[in-house]
Amino acid sequence: MDPILVIKNSDAGSLEEETLELALAILREHASVEVQTTSNPGELDGALTRAGSRRIVVAGGDGSLHAVVAALHRRNDLHEAVLGLLPLGTGNDFARGNDIPLDVEKAARVIIDGEVRRMDVLLDEVGQVVVNNVHAGAGAQASRRGARWKSRLGKVGVGKVNLGRLGYPIGAALASVRPPFVRLRVEVDGELVCDWDRPVLMVAVGNGSHVGAGTVLNPDAEADDGRVDVVVSLATGPLARVGYVLGLMRGRHTEREDVLHLRGSSVSVSGESFWCSADGEIYGPERSRTWHVEPAAYAMMMPRG
Repeated sequence: MDPILVIKNSDAGSLEEETLELALAILREHASVEVQTTSNPGELDGALTRAGSRRIVVAGGDGSLHAVVAALHRRNDLHEAVLGLLPLGTGNDFARGNDIPLDVEKAARVIIDGEVRRMDVLLDEVGQVVVNNVHAGAGAQASRRGARWKSRLGKVGVGKVNLGRLGYPIGAALASVRPPFVRLRVEVDGELVCDWDRPVLMVAVGNGSHVGAGTVLNPDAEADDGRVDVVVSLATGPLARVGYVLGLMRGRHTEREDVLHLRGSSVSVSGESFWCSADGEIYGPERSRTWHVEPAAYAMMMPRG
């Protein structure tokens, strides 16, 4: 098979290094493999410059995959790239939503024996990429608070279990105490679905289904169908919030009357200041953002159907 360039983050811990070696041993049975460690956008760009025609394998989580896809997009190299993923992050939500094994040895075999599929991305009006999911409101607040706990707990491990994945649930619990209700105007494909006259708990725009290390926020989202799934929660009252969280835990939150669930090709959100969490990267405050689907933007090795 084609030579492989594995890109990993320099912040990887010793446990991740040991796990990665198991996957590399499998890849090296079938291809020439080089491992490139990067710690900043400049080093990542340099690694991609040297990649040539090699298959690019991301060893990391959602943030690492986002960084590589975004860098390839900026270089105008994304459409021709063929990517693979060894899920070494704490959340691995892209892998979860696309049936990529969380066991890196099995994920390595997907890179060898899987099928190439074209995957969508979301782009906003300033050219920022979303690979998996972007959300605003309480979800983004949970991510902001959870990031601190993820960093603290990520240093604690029991065997193969990294406690960093508890960061998002802890952040969600903290955010639920004083949820950041915002008045937003939401449009899907140019049609108004929510206006400023009603406060919003959260808006989730999903190219993928999972967030926060396994929470199924956009249950019907698929990263290769040319569409984006939108969930708008209007559950702002105390009891409504509890009901929404319980529904979310059971995967039935989209059945609630105070939750809007739509599909389209573009989504616009505007109104009061809001924060965004895109593939785990937090930015804001914003007053307006629009995302649209770029179908079949890149190729990826995926499990055979």
